[in-house]
Amino acid sequence: MRPRHLALAVALAAVWGCNFVVMQTGLKHYPPLTYAALRFLLAAFPAVLVAGGPRVPWRWVLATGASLGVAQYGLLLLGMRAGMPAGLTSLVIQVQAVFTALFATALLGERLGRRRITGTVVAFAGLGLIAAGVVAESGAIPFGAFLLCVASAAGWGLGNVATRRAAPPDSLRFMVWVSAVSAPPLLALALMTEGPSSLGSFTVEGVGAVLYTALLSTLGGFAVWGWLLTRYDASLVAPYGLLVPVFGLASAALFTGEPVSPLTVAAGALILAGLLYAGTRPRTAPTPTPTPSPASR
Repeated sequence: MRPRHLALAVALAAVWGCNFVVMQTGLKHYPPLTYAALRFLLAAFPAVLVAGGPRVPWRWVLATGASLGVAQYGLLLLGMRAGMPAGLTSLVIQVQAVFTALFATALLGERLGRRRITGTVVAFAGLGLIAAGVVAESGAIPFGAFLLCVASAAGWGLGNVATRRAAPPDSLRFMVWVSAVSAPPLLALALMTEGPSSLGSFTVEGVGAVLYTALLSTLGGFAVWGWLLTRYDASLVAPYGLLVPVFGLASAALFTGEPVSPLTVAAGALILAGLLYAGTRPRTAPTPTPTPSPASR
């Protein structure tokens, strides 16, 4: 990845990392599905009225909306509401890179290779360590909440592959339409399960959280993410999200006082090391210059 693209990915990781604390704040004011519906509704309107068509087949817009919008964010916010803390969530969700590589191999024909397989195994070992910690500390973090976040990561992986397959020429326009098709099913689910009264909640803190997630994290963030996915293999772009939990854990510790246990550090090291190893290419030894034979001198 080119240096300026890497710098863009780091800035995006900071926005997404801090977003987990913002979402935790927003969930104090809105139920999870309502919050998800509001973020995509705000990301889509009024931009969709002036954006023009998505310029990709509608099946890819719908597929990305279903996986990235409804599945990923719906499950993520449900998991956080069920008890997953912001910092730990920002770490667990990074196994999306593993799911992205697996889905890209199965659906796009990208080659996984020995290096990425090894990195995937190491990353899953870190995830298993977190799962063991959740089980050992039963009651502190519900295991169901942890599983919801893992399922959310799988939804993100599918969304990455759908975005890669769509290859939108305009990532921002594409994300506007993905938000537009994500909002109605989320809104319908929210009305059925959470009731209409939650839509009338208005606080400065709650509205600010929705604005951050809608405009910075969703619309701007995934426009940049999609732009990168159209220029690089999905299984190579995804590991650059490994900086997200660094910002996520740091912001959660700073703003909410969430403790970072030795187990979390060890699991995070395994996950990030696995993703980093899988997402980088091995160095190739330079081809030696042949020495002229005595006869040719």
